[in-house]
Amino acid sequence: MKIQNLTGNSSMYTSNVYLVTGTWNALADQNTLIDVGRDPSIIEVIQNAHTGVGKRKLDQVILTHSHYDHASLLPQIIENFQPTIYAFSEALQGVNTYLRGGEIIRIGDRRFEVIHTPGHTQDSICLYCEEEGVLFVGDTPIIIRTSGGTYEERFFNAVRYIATKEVKAIYFGHGRPMLEYCNNTLQNSLINMRNSRILSENQQGNP
Repeated sequence: MKIQNLTGNSSMYTSNVYLVTGTWNALADQNTLIDVGRDPSIIEVIQNAHTGVGKRKLDQVILTHSHYDHASLLPQIIENFQPTIYAFSEALQGVNTYLRGGEIIRIGDRRFEVIHTPGHTQDSICLYCEEEGVLFVGDTPIIIRTSGGTYEERFFNAVRYIATKEVKAIYFGHGRPMLEYCNNTLQNSLINMRNSRILSENQQGNP
């Protein structure tokens, strides 16, 4: 599996846009964009990318959520490449398949599990590859460094589920990836969430 951030040097405000392809660009590989951002310069980058002889430049797009900095370029991407579009949100135009969590999708040459993580937004998802230990999180606040906040139970349960996985790399919607100490960081996040959750319940019971 090869992962390329197409907007790492963008001069405009946009999310990271990841182009994921197979290691050998085999015919069965699914050339995939994770988020589309809002920088139109990525269209030329995709057109010039080495995505395999005789293959479509882009087979599919998976949106981590519907915020404008992650999804604005979707109409142009559809017009230029006609990929299959996956998303949780039903408010977006052009989506072919709506996700609900638990689906397995081939991305590049690997299989990824869709995990619904309603924290940043109600339509947020993460994508996890067990074979590679790779986790794409979009803007899901998976790294929680302090306790004291409040969190919905569904989001807490999603983070608890992710923390059971072997994670070697976390790719965020903004900024650089985390390539070490991922499991320890996730466990610390879970501890902080547990403390926050307990603090919230105590506060509610003791006005």
